[in-house]
Amino acid sequence: MKRTCSLSLLAFFLTGLFAVVPGRAGAQEDPPGRVARLNYIQGSVSYQVSGSQDWVKADPNRPLTTGDNLWADQDSRGEVHIASTAIRLASNTGISFLTLDDRTAQLQLAQGSVEVHLRHLAAGDDFEIDTHNLALTLTRAGQYVIQADPSGASTIIIVRSGEAQVTGGGESYDLRTGEQYTFTGTEELTYDAQAAPGTDDFEEWCQSRDAREDNAMSARYVSRDVDGYYDLDEYGAWEPNPEYGTMWFPTGVAVGWAPYRFGHWVYVAPWGWTWVDDAPWGFAPFHYGRWCLVAGRWGWVPGPLVVRPVYAPALVGFVGGGGFSFAVSFGGGFAGVAWFPLGPRDVFVPAYRCSPRYVQNINITNTRVVNVTQVTNVYNTVVVNRDVTHVNYMYGRETNSVTAVSRETFVGARPVGPAAMRITSDQIARARVVESAPVAPGRASYVSSTATISGARPPVPFSQRPAVVRLNPAVETQQRQMSPAATFAAPSSTGGGTTATRPGFRPFTPPSGRATGQAPSGGAAVSPQAGGGAARTTALQPSPQPQAQQQRSMRYTPPVKAREEMYDVHPPARRTESQPQPKQEEKRAEPSHQREESKHEH
Repeated sequence: MKRTCSLSLLAFFLTGLFAVVPGRAGAQEDPPGRVARLNYIQGSVSYQVSGSQDWVKADPNRPLTTGDNLWADQDSRGEVHIASTAIRLASNTGISFLTLDDRTAQLQLAQGSVEVHLRHLAAGDDFEIDTHNLALTLTRAGQYVIQADPSGASTIIIVRSGEAQVTGGGESYDLRTGEQYTFTGTEELTYDAQAAPGTDDFEEWCQSRDAREDNAMSARYVSRDVDGYYDLDEYGAWEPNPEYGTMWFPTGVAVGWAPYRFGHWVYVAPWGWTWVDDAPWGFAPFHYGRWCLVAGRWGWVPGPLVVRPVYAPALVGFVGGGGFSFAVSFGGGFAGVAWFPLGPRDVFVPAYRCSPRYVQNINITNTRVVNVTQVTNVYNTVVVNRDVTHVNYMYGRETNSVTAVSRETFVGARPVGPAAMRITSDQIARARVVESAPVAPGRASYVSSTATISGARPPVPFSQRPAVVRLNPAVETQQRQMSPAATFAAPSSTGGGTTATRPGFRPFTPPSGRATGQAPSGGAAVSPQAGGGAARTTALQPSPQPQAQQQRSMRYTPPVKAREEMYDVHPPARRTESQPQPKQEEKRAEPSHQREESKHEH
């Protein structure tokens, strides 16, 4: 039976519609509140999406998460951000995201050189970089350079600032600021330690990238944990608004421009449908904050300055829906998918599985004018009571705000701008839900339809590269749990399939007296995070929970306010020359716990 639908019956559900993450019965597993983003490309950089065997030319604004791989080819460089942390790739360098969630960032450096500028490390967080012979845990904010020999012979670590710990060969070793360490061996590590050398061309480039972030004026208005804030200065201007505070207005946008109109949709588990914008500045304003139309101009309203605001795949409402379908008929023979940007006062309730607390956090950290009571009321109205008739949105009835495309354009990850249909006010008034199957992802839904297979790829597949790990990689769990319906391959003339579970991980065996999983000295113990499985596509049904449980009273803890002194904003002065220190002779590395015992003996 077909249902009629006016724009007051708007599906508020976000991208990820009809995507339910499999899990234990009755359990609610919130998706990660952060992702990675390749924000800068120099030369030839490619990525391999989790579950695919094809390497495609990188899309700068596509979110990256657990299971994804990156490769910077010969004479190429790339820069990745995870919140405020920058990871820079030198030529012939490959990394893999083994675990990326709210508490753990675990990368495999398959080969090559990376520079990591860890600006902020919260208590209880883990940041681990794994190579063929060791696991490096960063225990303080700072700057680090890690080089993994492609032959597997050695790993070189330069600690420009901060502190770290290496685990490997059954032992652990503390690393100090201003030192360079060369670790060789696998079953038994030996090391050479000396004063850190002067910076080379790669590190000089990294310093220039740091300076761009350090001096970004947008950091006055946007949390440094919002990736992409440093792009805003060049492409727009900040202006005060008496109702919403300081807003950012993009410059040089096309006639008829509206948020979420020039880009494409892709499917990224566990969130589901995710917006990828075409603009070079198009990350922060489409995954954080809200948009507002002021005097005929669209402006972006960032959320409050807080630590770790929650990432959203797209902050939009879909026309139609009501929990069953979001394919919509506008009359005149056109049926497709339509959406609009959420305004500063709109409450966003995701369609993917999440807890009420997650809904609170994703709203309170992304808008300044919505409070916890408003979020709770909307959540109970729509999710608990299944009533969308009393939910209204700022731009749901605005013809210049609604973007509509065919189902084929949406699912096929095709460019939206050229395919967008103009919607009249009469069509909006007569819009109705189409009786059709849910919009499930297809083979072409995971990378842009314009993406091309890249010849830039690592000489040895990452799955064949061994790595020593301290934490259990979530990528193994994720790949084991992938259902056939959710596996895919990027478009390729040679076809594709699912990537096999990596055979090369060697868990670190802790030294005597230390429990498995115990954090290194100076860090907090964190249980290994297991990754969730790939999303299954089903008709949207909000996570079943007893009404009394969802409506229970909860005390909400406000997010931590971000202060500039919390971040490593000003890097140490460049060292152009090494300090003359005698080179230490190569020797078997002395484990950190043995050094502590020696101190007590003396």
